[in-house]
Amino acid sequence: MGGVTSGSKKDKGVFKDFVSWFEIPAVNFQQAVDFYNYIYGIEMEKNFDGNYAMAFFPASEGIGGAIVAGPGSTPSDTGPLIYLNGGKDLNLILKKVEKAGGRIIMPKTLINKESGYFAIFIDSEGNKLALHSKK
Repeated sequence: MGGVTSGSKKDKGVFKDFVSWFEIPAVNFQQAVDFYNYIYGIEMEKNFDGNYAMAFFPASEGIGGAIVAGPGSTPSDTGPLIYLNGGKDLNLILKKVEKAGGRIIMPKTLINKESGYFAIFIDSEGNKLALHSKK
């Protein structure tokens, strides 16, 4: 596995966050928007430009992202795994996944005391994603 070798000094130029934006692909755009609006209890702002439809996760600061539908936006349960913020306790969001048309493939699981918990789910479009919370 990769990583920093012991004895290496931390580079002062390393980014604080290595993710700056994420997009979750959708075929059924409204179904995907409804799924995330429901599990998070939010209302996503939508934008259509003729080729693409996007719905933005409301974020006043930090990392933002969107649901996107259009050419090349193909849902998949393979490839990179995005960990979404699960809030204080990811179970509050996870318990809504199946009601919203998704399915849980790994329940809330302890990583370790310092790192917290994670869970993995398939969203309403067939994308594999994860949730993370400290408690």
